[in-house]
Amino acid sequence: MAADQQSTQALAALSAFSARLGRDITRTQGAGGNTSIKIGDVMWVKASGTWLAHALERDIMVPLETAPLVEALDAGDPRAEKATDFVVADLNVSGLRPSIEASVHASIPQRVVAHFHCVNTLAHAVCTDAEDELTQIFADRLPHLSWALIPYRRPGTPLARAIAAVRDRAPDVLVLANHGLVVCGDTVEETAARVEEVTAALALPRRTTALADFSRLQAEAETLGDYALPDDKECHDIALDPIALTHARGGSLYPDHVIFLGTELGTLDEPGNLAATVSAEEPKLVVLPGQGVLVRKGLTAGGQAMVRCLAEVVTRIPEGRRLNYLTADQEYELTHWEAEKYRQSLDRQATQG
Repeated sequence: MAADQQSTQALAALSAFSARLGRDITRTQGAGGNTSIKIGDVMWVKASGTWLAHALERDIMVPLETAPLVEALDAGDPRAEKATDFVVADLNVSGLRPSIEASVHASIPQRVVAHFHCVNTLAHAVCTDAEDELTQIFADRLPHLSWALIPYRRPGTPLARAIAAVRDRAPDVLVLANHGLVVCGDTVEETAARVEEVTAALALPRRTTALADFSRLQAEAETLGDYALPDDKECHDIALDPIALTHARGGSLYPDHVIFLGTELGTLDEPGNLAATVSAEEPKLVVLPGQGVLVRKGLTAGGQAMVRCLAEVVTRIPEGRRLNYLTADQEYELTHWEAEKYRQSLDRQATQG
């Protein structure tokens, strides 16, 4: 088979795999997550702001020169952050910008890499005792796979350098504290099979709740004026499950929540009385304890997906677990990072379009 035909087939397989990942809300939410494949000297990685779910209907992959990007990362070259200087222009037909995680994918030696924000993984990875728990799970259920727990670092080059520290071990699986999951393999098929194995092993039961009080929520939304019910009814479980509500109100648990929903969670304890954690601006997400949640009108598609993500994560974290929340400094570096502002602008454009 000719090399060009092999490359075409490999990219087609990656697109199909990416779309499957992107269409599963428990694995990928909105523009979160990214996949890549290394073919010869070129790494194809998801473009910034694009959705894995759209991989079969849109061009979402960007070609990069792998070796020069890795060299830049290892040398502390600031060009590794955006990675735009390493795009293979002749192959980048759509003129897309690489994912903010391009350096992460380049720093991993395996040929195929899938990074996504699996809600079950997050429910483990935000806990203070995550390493002990994960060590037991991998020993009992995934002894044939090597793995590493990567401490929280800002996405992009800080995270890529943390991953590069275990590059020589070439783990099959990386659990990213307060961030998500990375699964690697030599082929798309191998990586996809490992995704199924790992996500099954990390699965946690989701607590069920009573139905939201939709009439009360609608009345409160009309009173507040700038708020509406979320797209997914499952989002209300944040407020309906007391354990989930405690976890959610404790702070920010992972980067995409901060990027798309902000650091402020509003509370409506009394009719029409919105008390926000931070009063500088109206929160994008408001909880009515025991009733449900409301979101700001005009919340982007990415924001809506992250409300659902929060519900899926906090309803899986067991009662009594101690959590690691992002610090104020970590939140600040996310909200003031140019790469994330770019991704937010694409999310707004997609919602308006």
